[in-house]
Amino acid sequence: MRLSLQLLLGYVLIAILACYLVFTIFLKEVKPTVRHATEEMLVDTASLLANIVSQDLAVLGDVKRSSVIQALNNINQSPINANINGMIKNKLAYRVYITDKKGIVVFDSDKMDEGKDYSRWNDVYLTLKGQYGARITKMNPDEPSSSVMYVAAPINVNSELVGVLTVSKPNQAMSEIIDKGEQRILLGGMILIIVALLIGIFMILWVNYSIKKLVGYANQISNRENAALPKLASPELRTLASALEDMRTKLDGKDYIEKYVHTLAHELKSPLSSIRAATEILQDASDKFLSMSNDFTKLQKTQNRFLTNIDQQTERMSILIERMLQLARLESRAGVNFQVLNMRHIIDEVIESQTIEAQSLGIELVIHKNDEITVSGDKFLLIQALTNLLSNALDFTPSGGTVELTATVKTGYYIVEIKDSGSGIPEYAINRIYERFYSLPRPDKGKSSGLGLAFVKEVAIVHNGKISVVNRTDGQGAVATLMIKISS
Repeated sequence: MRLSLQLLLGYVLIAILACYLVFTIFLKEVKPTVRHATEEMLVDTASLLANIVSQDLAVLGDVKRSSVIQALNNINQSPINANINGMIKNKLAYRVYITDKKGIVVFDSDKMDEGKDYSRWNDVYLTLKGQYGARITKMNPDEPSSSVMYVAAPINVNSELVGVLTVSKPNQAMSEIIDKGEQRILLGGMILIIVALLIGIFMILWVNYSIKKLVGYANQISNRENAALPKLASPELRTLASALEDMRTKLDGKDYIEKYVHTLAHELKSPLSSIRAATEILQDASDKFLSMSNDFTKLQKTQNRFLTNIDQQTERMSILIERMLQLARLESRAGVNFQVLNMRHIIDEVIESQTIEAQSLGIELVIHKNDEITVSGDKFLLIQALTNLLSNALDFTPSGGTVELTATVKTGYYIVEIKDSGSGIPEYAINRIYERFYSLPRPDKGKSSGLGLAFVKEVAIVHNGKISVVNRTDGQGAVATLMIKISS
């Protein structure tokens, strides 16, 4: 299972469990809470009515002449029409009855039990004994919702207990309120779970996005693309990204040194062998001259030929070492200095440096420049890259040929095309021309260092661009295309 799914599943299970526990407690507490609140109101009501009846009884001497009893007899004659949060209340839900000091019912607002003995019901029994009297009784033993709450208060006249007033209210009257409360809690719970799931999904997507940025960064590095360390919001992921960057730098440095030591040793073997052979031949020729002085002219020609060979091979080694140092600095990104550059000025400088070479070779340079465009780049690297491409074109173009340079802007890139009129790239070499030390022989010049296009490729990567060298469609040579990302 993917990490993101594991995290999401764990988060969902925890959220559901937490919501289940919380809402189970809430639902269990709804009914007791409502009943406690109702009991408190019944206590207040019973005490208030008992106090009024006590005052009326002290004056009138008859319970049934009390204003409370008159009010209870008339209160349900007209509907109340109260809209309580969507519930319509039309009649009083209270039942009130009064007993004398023996527990005999002398008044019942429902006209059911007048004259009956209630002295053994807890509400009356406890109140007559001077205690808090209350009870809950089911009207139907088989129906839990038929329970009724009873709360009593003493009726005192001149500090003497003369009776008990009980106020009752069926729990059925509160069931609708309780049910609505439970429904709202359940609805709120469902909404909370959905919101929690959405938050969990967002968090997983956010973590996945950050991880994908790290994976993309690693893939770019593996493909030798120019990749900046991604910006991550999480401190842990930032630490991981920094660790990956440090590991990449160290591994690249180790591989880089090993690779270049081997390749440099291999490439220097050929010129060193040539120099050693030329030196040995010169030494042999010098020994022969001592015994045959009449061969001076022949010896001089031999010396000149091998001295020229030594000079050429020495120059080749110097160029090879210099190019390798440049490429090493570029690949390690050491000393890269980005600034805003005018590409028209860069092109002018490159053309100026190669114009004399083109004239000496009898090659015509044709230039098509665009308007002044600015890019963010390293001036030295861009000049070196364009000089390498133009120099390659001149090397492979025969005398009397043409090299054409065209600069254009397209799809956010500054594009430089250099077309030569040489023999083109052999089919076997098309996929290898960017390899280090791979070189094709130039007409009348032999092989180069084989590092020019590798250097140009690295310059393109550093500038978020591309390099392409292919044969021309008309078969009249090759075309090199360097694309540089235009600064935003």
